[in-house]
Amino acid sequence: MKITYIHHSSVCVELDGKVLVFDYYKGDAVPSCVYSGKMPKFPKETPIYVFSSHSHRDHFDVEVLNWSKYYRNIYYIFAKEVKKKLGNTLIKRLGFDESIKEKITYVKPREQWNIGGLVVETLLSTDSGVAFLITVSGKVIYHAGDLNWWKWEEESKEFNDYQEKTYKEEIDWLSNRQVDFAFVVLDPRQEKDKYLGIDYFMKQVQAIHVMPIHLWKQYGLIEEYRNFPTSLEFKDKILMVERENQEFEINV
Repeated sequence: MKITYIHHSSVCVELDGKVLVFDYYKGDAVPSCVYSGKMPKFPKETPIYVFSSHSHRDHFDVEVLNWSKYYRNIYYIFAKEVKKKLGNTLIKRLGFDESIKEKITYVKPREQWNIGGLVVETLLSTDSGVAFLITVSGKVIYHAGDLNWWKWEEESKEFNDYQEKTYKEEIDWLSNRQVDFAFVVLDPRQEKDKYLGIDYFMKQVQAIHVMPIHLWKQYGLIEEYRNFPTSLEFKDKILMVERENQEFEINV
């Protein structure tokens, strides 16, 4: 398995001749944190699976539809809310005919689909859209999207209680599943609570390899978390992301 960390939550997974791309967007979509990572290029006949967990501008970009003009075997798996953002008008304005719709599967939380030889399962996000659990060539890949234990000082107790309860329910569902590679949120904007989500995940899910995402370029947080005394038992599972377009070769 080859992993390319493009930027933010956007990653590319190559496995058994297939390519899975999660939450790609152009790096200048959020002016306060501009990235320059690029989608790797592959032969035209490569099966490409493009996942978008929700429609926020740091997780989805209509640019991905243009890839269908180059790749012959492309599949789009979008959270259903992306459909509202696209609509018929935008697709037409981009110069696509009705056939592009046949390449798109819209998914809701807690569903299972077989798409192009992949088994796609979805979890409920605590923010928007879905998280993905993908079975491909006997390996299982988890991508959180914005499924995280969000806790904010300025929010109500009801909000924060819901976040904790829902996150734990969704992650507990994974506790008895094989997970070979997981992409898990670690967001510095949560300040003292930024490690809540990844810490619960690491202790509940027996994932073999884990890559923190949604870091807003604060890659040093990974090493900080790895060096906590309570993290030592799973420290070696956590990959050290240091830059955009960083590549990892993983034995699975």
